[in-house]
Amino acid sequence: MDLSWLEFSLLRHGDYTLTVGDIVIALLIVVLAFRISSWVRRGIKRVMRNPDNSNAAQIYAINRLIHYVLVLIGLLFAVSSLGVGIDNLLLVAGALGVGIGFGLQHIANNFVSGIVIMLEKSLKVGDLIELESGVFGEVIELNIRATLIRTNDNVDILVPNSEFIAGRVTNWTMTDAVRRFRIPFGVAYGSNKDDVKRAVLEAADSVSFTLRSAGRGPVVWMSGFGDSSLEFTLGVWVTADAVKTPTAVMSKYLWAIDDALHKYHIEIPFPQRDLHLRSAPGWPLSGGPHSSNEE
Repeated sequence: MDLSWLEFSLLRHGDYTLTVGDIVIALLIVVLAFRISSWVRRGIKRVMRNPDNSNAAQIYAINRLIHYVLVLIGLLFAVSSLGVGIDNLLLVAGALGVGIGFGLQHIANNFVSGIVIMLEKSLKVGDLIELESGVFGEVIELNIRATLIRTNDNVDILVPNSEFIAGRVTNWTMTDAVRRFRIPFGVAYGSNKDDVKRAVLEAADSVSFTLRSAGRGPVVWMSGFGDSSLEFTLGVWVTADAVKTPTAVMSKYLWAIDDALHKYHIEIPFPQRDLHLRSAPGWPLSGGPHSSNEE
């Protein structure tokens, strides 16, 4: 096989010559780096695989870091195979530093923020988070520049990593996957409070994702006196899967509460206003505005 085309010169500058073969070798090194990264990450998944999948987030973070390190090493070897020396690489790095200082500071900020997030484990795949900007959803991917968030409406949002470092982040599932929800409701004045409590606790027990373990059972609080109602709140702990669908959780409990209150014939109030009528000065005491005296 004739491989003389690999010696074809593409660039000559002084003593430096760039051939087709140099580019082919550099590309092969990059491809090999990606392949090695894939093999290593697959091996780590097999070794650290756990039946309960409790370490999935740590495996993901480790795999991402290993991938970036191996690809970076591959790129350095590829550049070296092109005949670029260390001195030249330092010059390129200096030029990149100037570029970052003038126009790439946001990219560098997101890059460093991504590494910090992966190392400190404050955020992991599968977490349910709420950002200061109002974004609410599940972490799907942690990338070096941005994090992929998927909302309950199946909308994918790419959030720059710097937003997680500079802004406030509410992590609903950071240390414990279960959470307590508070469901407010009201009943008419004069209702039996013991019946209200009994009905609402039965409603909570009828919902499948209600937790009933020690210290985490449902509870009913009386929270205030409203304009037209006695105000109560149902506090209930729900399972990890239910935490990720807060709108459905609220709807399920409100539905069950309404059914239970009707079962016990407890009235759900509506706004009421008292209307006071006063006669205007000079208004006839009897008859209407069209009344008249006839002789």
